[in-house]
Amino acid sequence: MAKVRSNVVVQGISGGIGSVVFRQMPNGETYVSSSPDFSRRTFSQGQEEHQSRFKQAAAYARDAAKHQPIYTQLAKGTIKSAYNFALSDWFHAPVIHSIERKNGVIQVRASDNVMVAMVEVTVLDEAGNLLAQGQAVHTAGNVWEYVSDVEGKVAARAWDLAGNVTESE
Repeated sequence: MAKVRSNVVVQGISGGIGSVVFRQMPNGETYVSSSPDFSRRTFSQGQEEHQSRFKQAAAYARDAAKHQPIYTQLAKGTIKSAYNFALSDWFHAPVIHSIERKNGVIQVRASDNVMVAMVEVTVLDEAGNLLAQGQAVHTAGNVWEYVSDVEGKVAARAWDLAGNVTESE
């Protein structure tokens, strides 16, 4: 790799021309090298799976950045774009921190890197039969509430805008 010094012809240039690549470094220096040869590269199954997931995330982010105003709001005043926030949201599922019963109300504390879109609460008996189920109502901060006097095992599921789901009992 060659280092370019004080050459007005290539100063500030970056990218490839033919089989030559110009790279701009953060300190302003320009490096010249031959184009990398990836013709013999083989990817592992894990790498191929990640590339597939990334393609799905990119497709989601392209559409969601235009149609979900929350991503634009989060990007405002930062160096990130709405696309960046949507892409990040696709890769991060919500987190359910706790599920508590208080006076006939089931409180679920759930968070996400962007926002929790919905929380569903299910009450099951000891045999696993459904006793009650419904959507919790967002009250404040990370708290979602579901009113139910039915006793049993409580499970909650939380969704984010990207469709990621987390389940907890």
